[in-house]
Amino acid sequence: MTAAASAAPAGTTLPAPPIAARHPFDVPSPNGARRDDYYWLRDDTRQSKAVIDYLQAENAYRDAFMAPTADLQEKLYAELVARLKPDDASVPTFDHGYWYYTRFEPGLDYAIYARREGSMAAPEQVLLDGNAMAQGHEYFQVGDVEASPDGKLLAYTEDDVGRRQYTLRIKNLETGVTLEDRVPNVEGEFVWAADNRTLVYVEKDPVTLLSVRVRKHHLGLAASEDPLVYEEKDHSYYMGIGKSRSEKYLFIDLHSTQQSECRFADATDPDLHFRTVLAREANLEYHVEHLGDDFIIRTNWRAPNFRIIRTPVASSADKGTWQDVIAPRDDAFIQDFEVSKDYLAVNERSGGLLKMRIKAWQGASDALIDATEPAYTTRLVHTPGIDSPNLRYVYSSLATPRTTYDYQLRTGQKEIKKVDAVLGGFNAANYRTEFVHAKARDGKLVPVSIVHRINVPLNGTAPIYQYAYGSYGASTNPEFRSDWVSLLDRGFVIAIAHVRGGQELGRQWFEDGRLLHKKNTFTDFIDVTEFLIAHRYCAKDKVFAEGGSAGGLLMGAIANMAPQEYRGIIAYVPFVDVVTTMLDESIPLTSNEFDQWGNPQQKVYYDYMLSYSPYDNVAAQNYPAMLVITSLWDSQVQYYEPAKWVAKLRATKTDHRPLIFSVNMAGGHAGKSGRFQRYHETAREYAFILHELGIGN
Repeated sequence: MTAAASAAPAGTTLPAPPIAARHPFDVPSPNGARRDDYYWLRDDTRQSKAVIDYLQAENAYRDAFMAPTADLQEKLYAELVARLKPDDASVPTFDHGYWYYTRFEPGLDYAIYARREGSMAAPEQVLLDGNAMAQGHEYFQVGDVEASPDGKLLAYTEDDVGRRQYTLRIKNLETGVTLEDRVPNVEGEFVWAADNRTLVYVEKDPVTLLSVRVRKHHLGLAASEDPLVYEEKDHSYYMGIGKSRSEKYLFIDLHSTQQSECRFADATDPDLHFRTVLAREANLEYHVEHLGDDFIIRTNWRAPNFRIIRTPVASSADKGTWQDVIAPRDDAFIQDFEVSKDYLAVNERSGGLLKMRIKAWQGASDALIDATEPAYTTRLVHTPGIDSPNLRYVYSSLATPRTTYDYQLRTGQKEIKKVDAVLGGFNAANYRTEFVHAKARDGKLVPVSIVHRINVPLNGTAPIYQYAYGSYGASTNPEFRSDWVSLLDRGFVIAIAHVRGGQELGRQWFEDGRLLHKKNTFTDFIDVTEFLIAHRYCAKDKVFAEGGSAGGLLMGAIANMAPQEYRGIIAYVPFVDVVTTMLDESIPLTSNEFDQWGNPQQKVYYDYMLSYSPYDNVAAQNYPAMLVITSLWDSQVQYYEPAKWVAKLRATKTDHRPLIFSVNMAGGHAGKSGRFQRYHETAREYAFILHELGIGN
């Protein structure tokens, strides 16, 4: 029996899956060359006929395999989009005399950006209509949208390819005319100077896509004439641009994995002369806000889990002037903060969960916003207005839809501004969340957030959908996802494994999941799986794992290390060719990420990365059923990594289980654009899982 025939759904005969040609290529490195039979699948132009033909053949095979699930996919897609409020709108935000918000028209994919002057009862002014802007484009994304301080102009960025190479445009809000000004190849974010005529933006390198230069654009001038404000020579740094909540200062934020530097300029300065808050130091990170004559700084100086200090602007580089506002703690990691005139709001992680603390500048008032569920997320929402009497935040859990609150800083009262509608008969009372800890093989306790319907018996028979990310210090919050309801209502348990590599348990949790400790991320995930099986949350033969990007690396690693533990694995835009990518500094993100993975020019990192790289460790063994998803124009993880991985898996694995490769031919790192389009991919994923279990509805 051939692999193709054995993978076919009952009663169908599939064509043979695409078999990629082998063209041996030696990947050079200071530590010796490695043979790569599928290197030819890399085409930076995305125009090679041989490569495009192969990718299209994979999509044709995907369609043939999934054809018997067409009705199920249609049903799932209808479920997924039916939970969305057709005319949903954001909570309005007040800024410089206007209420700004976005809204959707029923059945349309893109947001409409609008405002009302003075009151929400005033006439609506449409600023941008994303649906009209997206016409004629297979992919379209609006980046940042910001009105000038006087409210007369609107600047915005747009991407119609998916490579995150935005174009900056400007619209006159008094006439409705879009100006001729056009600045290509920029980051999505920018800031207005106080003169209402100058925009400060970050220019990208056209090859590596790194953020390398800050320029300023004066209305009416050609982009080619834009003066250079700052250039970063160290390509291990990312660069961003921002404005203080007081609007007095513009900031250039520079950060690598382990250190950062901030430069500031007075927004009213016509020359925009940027000065350094504190020169970069090894392993020193900080982020700056402004209040009165002081800077408020979040920093890890002598504080692995960060502290918040206050220091005069004029002497901010002198650490002798730094005064603790929130001292460092071993049991809480300070993740984010917002400054207002009378209060400081802090997002802290303690006990593995993201919580909100409100501290008054005067007096001893210090309050932690309470919650009643065992696993939840309380997230600060940054809003304009340093004099605002309110703080905005969002509460959510795996069972509770996103709820937006305004917190009255002086009284402590909370006002619900919006509860995200979940249509289709959803009732949060039908679901239960849990927060447990699984013992890893080295004795560490890994937090696990769990949700299931209350009528699902936890007797070792349920299927489970286990998710994790675990890189860059990015923590995975237990937040509501309406698409997961389609699995929960079919009897699935859903679990988030808060594996090492994130910062759920503080900075050390991240340190223990990067560089020469990266394998902890993978073994944590496997150990959580074994815990969930042992504690009868699920059946041993019904475990499905999902992860994307660096979480896709995790999926590739567990597929090699413990394939017997998983019935199926779904890998979105997976980073699986670790060594080859990290050897090539022309690839976007490579040089920024040596602090995360290591530099394979050095043998100690080369050998370690090679020992877990999913592509390099594909073996002649049985693998789970696998669905791999990529996008041709992905700027973060290039399409050829998963393409090569799938090709090598097909040529090497010994089982006859499905291996499906799905390529968005017009999409970016997050897949297709638009409010509804991504749910087609979700419906395909869930149909793949349900088909594997023999569930047809």
